[in-house]
Amino acid sequence: MKLTPVMEKFVLHWGEMGTRWGVNRTVAQIHALLYLSTDPLNAEDITETLGVARSNVSTSLKELQSWGLVKVVHVFGDRRDHFESLKDVWDIFMVIFDERKKRELDPTLTMLRECEIDAGNDSKTPKEIKTRISDTLAFIELTTGWYDQMKGLPRPTLIKIMKFGAKIQNLLTKKH
Repeated sequence: MKLTPVMEKFVLHWGEMGTRWGVNRTVAQIHALLYLSTDPLNAEDITETLGVARSNVSTSLKELQSWGLVKVVHVFGDRRDHFESLKDVWDIFMVIFDERKKRELDPTLTMLRECEIDAGNDSKTPKEIKTRISDTLAFIELTTGWYDQMKGLPRPTLIKIMKFGAKIQNLLTKKH
């Protein structure tokens, strides 16, 4: 696959941003390449286009598949596996957020709930620390609960809410 300068810029930047998000650069670059590609690509195409090791491509594709961002597709007349990314940016965002919630926030919620229970039975932990743990738990439960509600909304409704932004304050503070 031949990348235009714009495509190359996108792929390189996505890789750089991936490292800032805690994702391997090559994983992010492969995702960007597959997102931009109009056709499914096989591992050799990806290796050649990005100039990375074939083993790195295989490992990265497995990671992207485990996230649900990339799937295997078959091309008629070609026995090799080909790969394609989700193309809808909203779907990509939701998959990434769901996976990060599952991998990062859910275990944190479990730990905070355990800490809150343990702190209730612990006379050595200062009250101020117990309060901080409880406040952290309440905050994460609130934000994940909000997300769970929002992800269930139809996309047009969610877009309206997002565009409404801070104007929602006017509705909440309006006197009847």
